[in-house]
Amino acid sequence: MATWSKSSDARTTDNDARMTMRVEIITPDKELFKGEAKSVTVPGVDGSMGFLNNHAPLITVLKAGDVKVKTEKGEEVFPVKGGVVEVMNNTVLVLAE
Repeated sequence: MATWSKSSDARTTDNDARMTMRVEIITPDKELFKGEAKSVTVPGVDGSMGFLNNHAPLITVLKAGDVKVKTEKGEEVFPVKGGVVEVMNNTVLVLAE
């Protein structure tokens, strides 16, 4: 049976902080979002896709729809007309139109 001490609780909190990933959403005109997120959902051409931390590397095309970013403060929604998403090294980069 496992027991928990205050020191292991602190490690759990540290692990929770590492459960995020870096996210950038950029348009030709401006940067829409830059920060840490728990998850990201994008409108892929073959359907909606969701990403969590440590996702496998991926590059794909986006169709018009909403990019949803879940952070510690809640969910933010960014409408896009299309674009490209790259997931690599715990970073999600959305180049949106």
